[in-house]
Amino acid sequence: MGYYNPFMPQIQPQQAARQEVTRVNGYNGASAFEIGANSSALLLDTSGLLVWLVTTDGAGYKTVQPYDITPHKDAPAPDYAALEERITKLEGMMKNGNSGNSATAKQLTIPDDE
Repeated sequence: MGYYNPFMPQIQPQQAARQEVTRVNGYNGASAFEIGANSSALLLDTSGLLVWLVTTDGAGYKTVQPYDITPHKDAPAPDYAALEERITKLEGMMKNGNSGNSATAKQLTIPDDE
């Protein structure tokens, strides 16, 4: 059976560490952010799509580097029907021996954005 010992430290339940996003305004805000020696911090810039990586060396000298951020966009779904159509045309060209026909070759040109 347990008993109370006033000399024994009481164990407190641990709470989850609070996490926050530190926001700054531009280079001046990032360079004014105080951190200790051999530390680093990632700061969100409120004036644009930037994050600032602030690091210090052993002597406490600070380096402030900006990084661009952009919102994530999911890749578009592949257009399998268009791909299948292009393959069918290529197969037809190969069977018919029309590989030298410039008019047919122009139709099958792959756009730069795909």
